[in-house]
Amino acid sequence: MLRTLKDLFGALAAPPGGAPAASREHTLQLATAVLLVEVMRSDTQIGDDERTAALGALRETFALSDDEIARLVELAERTARDAHDLHTFTSTLNDTYDTGDKLRIVEHLWRVAYADGQLAAHENHVMWRIADLLHVPHGAYINAKMRARDAAGAA
Repeated sequence: MLRTLKDLFGALAAPPGGAPAASREHTLQLATAVLLVEVMRSDTQIGDDERTAALGALRETFALSDDEIARLVELAERTARDAHDLHTFTSTLNDTYDTGDKLRIVEHLWRVAYADGQLAAHENHVMWRIADLLHVPHGAYINAKMRARDAAGAA
């Protein structure tokens, strides 16, 4: 049990400046995947459409094979279940990405939220919390929401 917690915190802790680039990239991939999973989990039912949208977001954001994406999502689901807040994950993105990159992630998150054609109140709340923690300007957040809603054909 103690080793499992240590491994989890080790995977989420920001790698030291001298850490290999692959380690930093893995931490960034995991943080992004956890946020996508959190948006999926915020709906009352996780459907295939939401899972497909999350996998597509990871495929567009990172150069990973389908097997690597599947393993990343499995790890992200376990990590999200054990997480107490989103700060660790959003901090990783804040430390790595500029505003434009974070806005692209927020738009991917919105696409997951709208994947089933509707937006639940809890999904909307989780999206607001994530965007706030990522320091995404409100206007850009709303524009990303509208683009994702229009792409999904949701009302």
